[in-house]
Amino acid sequence: GAVERLLDLRLGYSEATGTLRLRSLLAQTYEDCGPDNILVTTGAIEANFLLFNVLLSPGDHVVAPYPAYQQLYSVPRALGCDVSLWRVSDDNGFRFDLEGLERLLRPETRLVVINSPHNPTGAMLTPGEFQQVYDLADSVGARVLSDEAYRWLAVPGGFESPPPMYNLGPAGISVGTFSKPFGLPGLRIGWMAAPAEITAECWAMRDYVSLSPGKLNDALAVLALEHREQIVQRNAAIIGANLATANRWVAEHADILSWTPPLGGLLALLRYNLDIASLDLANKLAEEHSVMLAPGSAFGFEHHLRIGIGQEPSVFAAGLERASACFASLQADGLGPIQAQ
Repeated sequence: GAVERLLDLRLGYSEATGTLRLRSLLAQTYEDCGPDNILVTTGAIEANFLLFNVLLSPGDHVVAPYPAYQQLYSVPRALGCDVSLWRVSDDNGFRFDLEGLERLLRPETRLVVINSPHNPTGAMLTPGEFQQVYDLADSVGARVLSDEAYRWLAVPGGFESPPPMYNLGPAGISVGTFSKPFGLPGLRIGWMAAPAEITAECWAMRDYVSLSPGKLNDALAVLALEHREQIVQRNAAIIGANLATANRWVAEHADILSWTPPLGGLLALLRYNLDIASLDLANKLAEEHSVMLAPGSAFGFEHHLRIGIGQEPSVFAAGLERASACFASLQADGLGPIQAQ
C-alpha cells in the first residue's frame, strides 16, 4: 500500500523539476498542459520568486494587487521594477476594480500579478473578470502571473471558481500550492504551470536556490493529489461549518463587529469598532487569549483584523469565544468606539 511505498522510498536526490508522476498529475488539472509545463517548487513562494526573477528586469513596469501577500509586490520592487498597486478597497465591499486595472496598464507593462481568491480580503474574480484581466494584460503585451494559492477552496454563497489563468492562453501563468487547498503547508510543495520555455528558465535559476523538491515531500504530494476529491470534500465541510459559525458570531457582536464574508478561499477582514490600534489588539489577543488574528494595519486597513476560516471547527469556535472574552474585557475596562478624527 501507500505506507509501504513511502517506507521503501530511497532518499537519494529527487528529480530536479519534480517527479514525472507528480508533474503529470498536476498537468491533468489544466488544459493543454504536459509535464514540461509544470515545475515543482518549494512552496508557491519559490515559484513566484523564480518567475519574478526570470520574467522581470530593472525598470520593467509591473501591476500588483494591494493589500496582498507581501512577496507579490515587494520582490518586483527589490528587482528594480516600477510597481503600480492595484488596490482592493472596502469602498465596494472588497471587489476587484477592473476599470482601475485598465487605468494602471501602460504600453511598457511587462507583468500583471493577481491573487484570487484574495489574501487578505476574500475578494474573488468571477470567470468573466478573470478573462478580462487576461485580455487587458494581453492587449499591452504583458503576461499574467496568477497566484492561485486558494484554488479548490469554494465558499458557500461565494463565486464560481474561474478556470486557472494558464488555461486562458500563452500569456497566462498559474502558481499553486499544497499548503492551502490540501491543508499541507508542512510539505513545502508548490508549482507553476507555464509555457515550457519559462519553466525551463525557472528550473535553471532554481539550481542556484533549492536544487530540487524533497523526495519524501514529492511522494506525499502525489498521495494527496490521488485523493484530491476526498480532501476537497473534507475542506468544504470545514469551510461551511466555520463560515456559519463566523456569521453567527459577527451577528452576536453587531455593536462592534462587521465583515464581508469571503467569496472564495479562507481569509477575510473583520472590522471592529473599538478605539484600539489593530496591532495592539492583535498582540492582546495573542498574548492574553492565545488567539491569532493578524492586524489589519499590516495590510493598510486599520481597525480591521484578518481572520481565517480553515481551522478545525471546534478549535475555530473556541477561538471566537476567546476573542469575545477579550472584547468584553476591553469594554468592561471602559474602551469605547472609534473616535471620529
